[in-house]
Amino acid sequence: MKGKWIRTVLLTIVFFMSAASVWAQDNPMPNRERVRENIITLRLLRLTQALDITEEQAAKIFPMANKIEREKLGLQKQMSAAIKDLRKMLKDPSIKDADIETKLAALKDARQQIKEKDEELEKYLESHLTTVQKAKYILFNIEFMMGLRDTLNRARMMRNNHPPIKN
Repeated sequence: MKGKWIRTVLLTIVFFMSAASVWAQDNPMPNRERVRENIITLRLLRLTQALDITEEQAAKIFPMANKIEREKLGLQKQMSAAIKDLRKMLKDPSIKDADIETKLAALKDARQQIKEKDEELEKYLESHLTTVQKAKYILFNIEFMMGLRDTLNRARMMRNNHPPIKN
């Protein structure tokens, strides 16, 4: 049963990724956004496997997880735009401190909202997971983020010879 469920999830993800790539050809999406969406998809797939999520749990968890992740993507876009604006502002010698403070407040607010979304997702997951799954979830998050950091470091070093991100 689990094998069938995992195959179904994989096929669904492959379908949506291929549909997204066709859509992306008509509607170019910035590369970063596509990468973020792919990471989210990969994380949910691996989460399903690592926690042995049942079909019933998946039916409850995935719609909420997708909703929260979409909201976080919107907030991350806001943060990216605010960071870009802040960089421009810092290059302008005539910029006023009040303008910088306003932009900093917007950045802090977006960052806080992302943290709140993460907490909302964790609380939702905890209410739908068994004790063993909760423990596996904590370990999964740590290992997934460490693996992601290592992969990004390797890619960064190969592409630009930048120094790796440290713990």
